[in-house]
Amino acid sequence: MILYRDGYTPPIALIFFACACFAKQVHVSWDVGYVSVNRVNQNTFNAIGVNGRLPIPPVYATVGDTLVLDVYNSLNVTTTIHAHGISQNGTSYMDGPAMVTQCGIPPGGSFTYRFNLMQAGTYWLHGHDRHQNADGLRTPLVIYDRHNPYDYDDEHMFVFEDWYTNSFEYQLNRTLDITQPPPPRSNGFGLINGFNGNDTAPISFEPGKTYRIRLINMSTNQWFQFALPGHRMFIIETDGEYTERTEADGIELSPAQRYSVLVTAHDSDRFNYQYKVTMNTDLNAPVPGSVIPVYHGLVEYHRDSPLRAANEFAQKITFVNDIAINSLKMEPPLPVDRSISVALGNSLFSTGQRLFHFDGIVYSPPKVPSLFTALTMGNQAMDPRVYGPQTHAIVLNHLEVVEFTVHNPTSQAHPIHFHGRSFQVYGFGPADNDPLANTTIAPVIYNNVAPLRRDIVVIPGHHHARIRFRADNPGVWLMHCHIDLHSAMGMVLTIVEAPDVLQRRNNIPEDVVQLCQSQNIPTEGNAAGNWGLDMTGLPTPPTLA
Repeated sequence: MILYRDGYTPPIALIFFACACFAKQVHVSWDVGYVSVNRVNQNTFNAIGVNGRLPIPPVYATVGDTLVLDVYNSLNVTTTIHAHGISQNGTSYMDGPAMVTQCGIPPGGSFTYRFNLMQAGTYWLHGHDRHQNADGLRTPLVIYDRHNPYDYDDEHMFVFEDWYTNSFEYQLNRTLDITQPPPPRSNGFGLINGFNGNDTAPISFEPGKTYRIRLINMSTNQWFQFALPGHRMFIIETDGEYTERTEADGIELSPAQRYSVLVTAHDSDRFNYQYKVTMNTDLNAPVPGSVIPVYHGLVEYHRDSPLRAANEFAQKITFVNDIAINSLKMEPPLPVDRSISVALGNSLFSTGQRLFHFDGIVYSPPKVPSLFTALTMGNQAMDPRVYGPQTHAIVLNHLEVVEFTVHNPTSQAHPIHFHGRSFQVYGFGPADNDPLANTTIAPVIYNNVAPLRRDIVVIPGHHHARIRFRADNPGVWLMHCHIDLHSAMGMVLTIVEAPDVLQRRNNIPEDVVQLCQSQNIPTEGNAAGNWGLDMTGLPTPPTLA
């Protein structure tokens, strides 16, 4: 189980008991506001918490439950909440991104998110307006299955975060200000279960028991690696999707990725052990001259037993590639109806800034939430131009199988997240239009058996990734890099899925509409609030220099 600094402990025994009960409402009330904290003994600043607390207590539910999340906004800016990894099939208006599926909740305002939980697994809730997750507005969401495909006796959870000594807004503004030198790069500090690095509470193992260990990377920028030296780990879940049992020495998580592993404790409590967590790993180059943070915590079999330290197990840790893991459903690669190719980039633009982008387009939000444009533009909603040039909209047809090939000709890895679905990770290879990419550094590899499914794919530098999914979830969904600085600087595009079907099924609640109207934000028309392709009123987007 997970222990937080203030002593909060999820009632795991009660959770397992609840799994046998009928579906219920899980009612959570959040007052989102500023919390003055000093989490790493450096300096105090106003982070963002809930009900005066940071970290925010996790939310637990069972498949079939309805989550009712009441949000009151005590901030001085708008806020929204996104249930990361939840497909929101039929409830796209509850997905959360501001000016995509809803308007932000204004200061002093409130809004209730309500949706059914039909997916078991490990997820998280986080702010999706102004990148408030980076300042603390984030917490795990665990949804228990009623019929587990894997047996285990108990579970623990490790939640990884990076933490900085200034707000995200400060970091972003310094980065974008071309009149000032760029801010000094920083790895930040690693938080584990709300604690600063090595201060995390021990986890307990009982001899012979099998544990499910849930791993969640809620960080803003940093990768984390997790290992349990002296124990064997088997992957059983990636991003809420069950996998075939796959052995791994260690687990590497990009921002927003989640895993579950099974670990069977030793038969004796003769020794205690250490787990090992490394922050800022190979896929995300560390700050030159800095020391890569490595944290150790206690795996306690008996409080009086001697410790076998992690460095006693000097084996090289090998991480499992996505392609080597099969989905438990053993679904073969989907047959492709349509292929779409996009490219990531970090380039100099007409503003004088180096910005992140898809295909040379730097995302900025429209004046009308894109979901409302899809619902109100009639037949023209099938035309991607009505969503505005700055949203990089891609319109999909209902039930077509799409293969996205995402090219990364940059030297840095990017974790690309799709809202509204999981997808098959079909293959990797060298990036197009990249003089450094070749099959030596980026070998062509595919899973032609049963590709795993997940909602975050890491695309290493100089690689491409191929992912496949069936467009069976009408709605408006973002696709973006989950390194917050990259998405804040434009690496976002919009997927508009079957707007014709969406219009026929339109059941958007009145309170979603009212949230916009109360702030004089238009709820119909194209991206500019006009009709047809008239984009008068939209700012001119930057162009490649």
